[in-house]
Amino acid sequence: MAGELPFEQPLLELKAKIEELRNFGSERQMDFSDEIARLENRYEQLAAELYSSMTTSQKMQLARHPQRPTTLDYIQLIFTDYMELHGDRLYGDDLAIIGGLARLGGVPVTVIGHQKGKDTKDNIARHFGMPHPDGLRKGLRLMKQANKFKRPIITFIDTPGAYPGSAAEERGQGEAIARNLMEMASFGVPILCVVIGEGGSGGALALGVGNRVFMLENSIYSVSTPEAASSILYKDATRSGEVAEAMKITADHILKLGVIDAIIPEPRGGAHRDLASLAEVIKETLINNLQELAVLSEKELVEDRYKKFRKIGRFTYTQEGNHNHA
Repeated sequence: MAGELPFEQPLLELKAKIEELRNFGSERQMDFSDEIARLENRYEQLAAELYSSMTTSQKMQLARHPQRPTTLDYIQLIFTDYMELHGDRLYGDDLAIIGGLARLGGVPVTVIGHQKGKDTKDNIARHFGMPHPDGLRKGLRLMKQANKFKRPIITFIDTPGAYPGSAAEERGQGEAIARNLMEMASFGVPILCVVIGEGGSGGALALGVGNRVFMLENSIYSVSTPEAASSILYKDATRSGEVAEAMKITADHILKLGVIDAIIPEPRGGAHRDLASLAEVIKETLINNLQELAVLSEKELVEDRYKKFRKIGRFTYTQEGNHNHA
């Protein structure tokens, strides 16, 4: 195992004991197979217990895992003939957003997503996956092109949020997010969105207006990072775990709230444990949903998208008062 998180330490320690006992038996020509089998059985039980009862904070750690697969990782395994396109034709080429043309099961599509770096240097170049306005406008340019040529749009969401710096604000960060929301709502092609890691604030929403929105099992989706919310509410970022629980940011919570359509299961221990098998599941999900949406006309696709987001946060009024069902 590699890249264990703090809450996974009991598994790491037990695994180390198993390896130590196996090596000791091999060196001394002694048979510890029964003891090793007992420990391995205990390991499986402990892993099942640990990963089936994770807290919101623990899922948040998995969503931010340094080895968690990125948009490019999924593109390489899910699509063929990928050709990346660059620039927003207005300012520059923001590397926090990538996208281009590809084929999904032989069908031409446009794929766009947030891209975090693989190391510190790469993360700095990509602003840790936090897009500037030019990145969002690049994404919108590619989506408009897809709409013009009747290509389905697929987006991968993985960002802490839109870049918070003064340069981004000066170039119209809020306007870029709002325009993406407005334009995506109007496109007459199928739009599928997958939250693969962090779905943070407006930076996520700017790629998130889809006919179908999915979340990976250990991803999160929120109006802001728990750290930011904790700082705002309590002036104390160390209470982020407590705030994360209250914000209901995990896939299970978001599905119950009706914000997403389905949860895509991950390998036990997180997406980084078995990227290839997870990519196959995502690919199958995308293909099946594109086939379902293919029968809808342009007008019906727009209406389907409108109804999906319109029903989020719907209220029901009773004599006792109003109750928010979302």
